[in-house]
Amino acid sequence: MYDLHTHSRCSDGQLSPQALVEMAKANGVKVLALTDHDTVSGVAEAQWYADDEIQVIAGIEFSAQWRGRGIHIVGLQVDTHSPILRAAVAQQAQTRQDRANTIAERLEKVGVKGALAGAKKYASGESLGRPHFAQYLVERGYVTSFAQAFKKYLGSGKTGDVKQGWPSIEKVANWITQSGGIAVVAHPDKYGLTRTKLYELLEDFLEAGGQAIEVISGTQDNSITDKLARAADDFALLASCGSDFHAPGQPWQSLGKFSSLPERCQPVWQAFS
Repeated sequence: MYDLHTHSRCSDGQLSPQALVEMAKANGVKVLALTDHDTVSGVAEAQWYADDEIQVIAGIEFSAQWRGRGIHIVGLQVDTHSPILRAAVAQQAQTRQDRANTIAERLEKVGVKGALAGAKKYASGESLGRPHFAQYLVERGYVTSFAQAFKKYLGSGKTGDVKQGWPSIEKVANWITQSGGIAVVAHPDKYGLTRTKLYELLEDFLEAGGQAIEVISGTQDNSITDKLARAADDFALLASCGSDFHAPGQPWQSLGKFSSLPERCQPVWQAFS
């Protein structure tokens, strides 16, 4: 079992890298990629706790933009010591800080006080993102749930949705490939793209050096899997799969618990060195 898209508390996940590895082993995962948002700080710990039961792949999930839309690109088998990757991570960290400042300023204007400090508390010095603001909003009673925080304040088109500053998908794909990795379009069905727009995205991604697409992202309808498998075929892209795990108790993103890739897909792990 391969799970090639997971998160730890080094970004917006709940578990430590060690605990993530232990849960993956318990769930029957044999190859795990830790793909925290814009950071590889948890990879060394995860690999340290790997053993003969499981292999841990160095990964990262970069935030990018394409035609004004936020797009996530996963890098698999990246060299965490690559100067290019380290510079990219530093750039993304600054972008995240600038973005967090803007989110906090926007939330302040609609009556949410102390959002930046509150979000930083939940981030614990790691990669700061909207989920940390969501946790603060729940804590302070502005909303009653994580989902409501996104629906009211942080989701697409809402006050706290700040896309400015993210690099292009071309730049991100270059970062990954120049760091020895495989660039993968993450959870493509979550962007709300028509088939035409999805194919335009994949065409641009392929021209930029992208190599793969997530055909399966957590629990999803077979119709979505079929649609994305066809897209992989049409662009001769490798197929990846992952839970996009963040925390226990979320059955739609349960670690290692998702359907198998369709037989016609060429799995991305065939390109692993």
